[in-house]
Amino acid sequence: MLLALKDVFVHYHKVAALQGVTMDLEEGGFVTLIGSNGAGKSTTLRAVSGLVHPSQGEIAFDGKEIHRSPPDRILRMGIAHVPEGRRVFPGLSVIENLYTGAYVRKDKEQIEKDLEKVYASFPVLGQRMGQLAKTLSGGQQQMLAIGRALMAKPRLLMLDEPSLGLAPLIIKEIASILSKINEDGVSVILVEQNAELALELAQYGYVLETGRVALEGEAGGLMNNEHVRRAYLGI
Repeated sequence: MLLALKDVFVHYHKVAALQGVTMDLEEGGFVTLIGSNGAGKSTTLRAVSGLVHPSQGEIAFDGKEIHRSPPDRILRMGIAHVPEGRRVFPGLSVIENLYTGAYVRKDKEQIEKDLEKVYASFPVLGQRMGQLAKTLSGGQQQMLAIGRALMAKPRLLMLDEPSLGLAPLIIKEIASILSKINEDGVSVILVEQNAELALELAQYGYVLETGRVALEGEAGGLMNNEHVRRAYLGI
């Protein structure tokens, strides 16, 4: 098992954001977390990447406990996190943003090869490599945020609401790229308000409600689940 969360609780002050979350991700898997705002989806990603630490429970990556580790160590182990809102460095150029994603690496020759792979996946970034990130469109900034995470050469890529605020054509393009990233062997955890899109992309899903896993199962099965259809798919 690549990633395992066992009975994870996270508190913000005295408020429990996660209440006993247990989930697994196999090497090469694609998992989605769906649920309403405040259900604990983003907190789950933050707990895995070390931005918050569980008050109870365990998180293991490739068999090693990481729930007490700092974010930089977790990144070096192979977990990259694309947070909600893109958060690129606005005053840096596209290429400078991409190089910041590789700051934990020393293999300069491979870094350059991976840069070319990012440009192949997101041609617009190659065309605008010298342009300041703040001058890009929202969709282009999202592509840059994903590309920057890929420059860390992760084994696990976690994305928080990558389609938020984007035009349908851009969403379709990013969805296709995420599928290709997963096909290339990178494991993916996707948090996405667009539950239908998320379940179409993922192999397995977890439905979070008030900090707990309310449902889980194969993505196709959740797509046909009556509760999921009513509550999250608008059917």
